[in-house]
Amino acid sequence: MRILMMAVNDPAGTAIAFCNAVNRFTPHVCRLVTLETRYNHGWEQDLHLPALAPGDLCEVEALLRESDVFHFHMTADEDLALGPFLPRDFMAGKLVVHHHHGHPDFRGNPEKYRAKYRERGRTKILVSTPDLRRLCPEATWLPNLVPTADPLLSPMPGKPEAPRDEPMLVGHSPTKKELKNTDDLLAGMAELSAAGEPVRLDLIDDAPNRECLRRKRRCHVVFDHLQGYYGVSSLEALSQGVPTIAGIDAWSREHIARFTGTDDLPWVVCTPSTLTATLRSLAHEPERRAAIGRASREFMVERWNEALVAKRLVRFYES
Repeated sequence: MRILMMAVNDPAGTAIAFCNAVNRFTPHVCRLVTLETRYNHGWEQDLHLPALAPGDLCEVEALLRESDVFHFHMTADEDLALGPFLPRDFMAGKLVVHHHHGHPDFRGNPEKYRAKYRERGRTKILVSTPDLRRLCPEATWLPNLVPTADPLLSPMPGKPEAPRDEPMLVGHSPTKKELKNTDDLLAGMAELSAAGEPVRLDLIDDAPNRECLRRKRRCHVVFDHLQGYYGVSSLEALSQGVPTIAGIDAWSREHIARFTGTDDLPWVVCTPSTLTATLRSLAHEPERRAAIGRASREFMVERWNEALVAKRLVRFYES
């Protein structure tokens, strides 16, 4: 199959991760066209229209003509203007996939999208986290992925666990603080610091992705968010072997257990009301942190690796 992914912007580098994994682990060929850079995080790009020379648009046109699959990310559809081209003009014989990653417009009005897909006869709908299936029950959950073999997504060699009398470094890298329980984390850390607990925070704000990974890799704990599911930040930290706090609810746990084949999930699960106590406990248990980190890395390598997710995507196309 020849697969063309299209997106206005690439949320958290997830589209290019799928594209690379399909090319690396399956016999199929995948390309990605993007239009905008929303955050200055340095995600890898493939065919990024603002960076293309006018003559390179012939490659975009050829991909539109020759691809077997049109895979639209976020809110994109066949009316997405790719320079002088519209995918609408190349739809004959294409398999069309819509892939949602939690865009505010989709979360705020999922029925708008569901009605559009029903009207157009679209049945291939993907969502990136289990919570989005509540908004679009007919969708299939396809987990996001991270390249676990990347050195920056692997455990840091020689990283010392903080002794009991040294601060535990907590990492947090929110793209949008209002959606990531950042205020709850700041309040909990302030309370612990005021009580003389051995904790300190690395708030990684608007940093390029590679720098973000370097800093998270040095942390003893990473805080994702408490929204009931998990973010790409979780997957990165788990792959790095860093204990990861997230508010995984029963719905998400059930989906993750079904995908991975185990209900022994590595996240440190808490709620806003138990966050401070969870951090305090981890600060005084370096051996427990080390054990959680080892289990986290093993979980990602064995049960959530690129090859597994890429092959699942291909099966979704083929079904």
